[in-house]
Amino acid sequence: MKEFKGAYTALVTPMKDNGDVDYDGFRRLINIQIEAGIDGLVPLGTTGETPTLDDNEEEKLIRIAVEENKGRVPLIIGAGSNSTKHMEGYVKRARDLGADAALVVTPYYNKPNDSGLRKHFEIAAAAGLPVIVYNIAGRTGRNIPVPLMEKIAAIPGIAGVKEASGDINQIMEVIDRIAKPRKNTANPFWVLSGDDGITLPLLALGGDGLISVISNLVPQKVKAMVSACRSGNFEEGRKLHYELLPLMKNAFIETNPVPIKAVMNWAGFPSGPVRLPLGPLEENSGQVLRKVLAGLGIECVVKHD
Repeated sequence: MKEFKGAYTALVTPMKDNGDVDYDGFRRLINIQIEAGIDGLVPLGTTGETPTLDDNEEEKLIRIAVEENKGRVPLIIGAGSNSTKHMEGYVKRARDLGADAALVVTPYYNKPNDSGLRKHFEIAAAAGLPVIVYNIAGRTGRNIPVPLMEKIAAIPGIAGVKEASGDINQIMEVIDRIAKPRKNTANPFWVLSGDDGITLPLLALGGDGLISVISNLVPQKVKAMVSACRSGNFEEGRKLHYELLPLMKNAFIETNPVPIKAVMNWAGFPSGPVRLPLGPLEENSGQVLRKVLAGLGIECVVKHD
C-alpha cells in the first residue's frame, strides 16, 4: 500500500466554453501539478464538480489521470455517493482502472445513523481498494464523531481520513486516538487536512498532509509549506501559511470551485467555466480575488470578464 502523506491537489475538472469537459486541459493540468512537485492527485472530488459529471465523463477522466500520472504520484479517486450501491460501484471502477485509493465521502442529504454509516464504509473497504474517509459535515450534514471514526478506522482497508470538520479539537483526538497508535506499523492511518487554512495546526499536531484546493493554482508554494511543517521547520511553514492565507480564505468567498476556477482562468491555467447549478463568479468577489493574486505576484494573463 502506498503512503498517503504530503501535499495533494483536489483537481478541478477543466471545461470548455460550451460546457463540455476539456480532456486535453485535464491532461495538461495533471502534468503541471506533477512537474511542480505535488505529492498526489485527487480527481473527481467536490472541487472536480463530480455531481454534474456523467458516468462516461468520470470514467474517461479516471483513465486519463492514470495514463498521464504513470504511477508517478499516488492517485486517489473520488468515489462517494449517498447510495451505498452506487458508491461500491464507483470504488470498484477506480480499482479496476488503476487508482491507488478511493476517497469516499459521508453520505449526504440522507444523513445515515451510526450503524448505517459504519456499514457503508465496510462495503467501501471490501471493494478492494484503500479507502480515505472524507468527513465534511458542511457539505453532507453529518459529522463523524471520534468514537464512530475509531470504529470505522478499525475496518480493514480504511487507510485514513480527509478531515474537513473544521473542528481542530476533533482532529486532534483523531490523531491522538487513532493515528498515533498505528504510526510506524504495517497498517498506518493517515490524517489529511481537507481545509487549506488549518493545515499548519493539523501538521503541528502530528497529521500527515493536505488535500488542497488552492494548490490547483500554487502547487509549489503549497508543497513547500507542507514539506516545511512535516520536516519540523515551522518558522518557514508559518511564513508560507501567512503568505497563502488571503488565497486560502478567499478561495471560498463563494462556493468551491467557483473562485479557484476563476483565478486559474485569469492566470492561464486549464480550467474554464463551472457547470450549472454553479454560476460564474460575482464581480465583487472578483475584485477581492484580483487583489489577492496581485499580493502573491501572480499576473492575470487573461482578462477578467
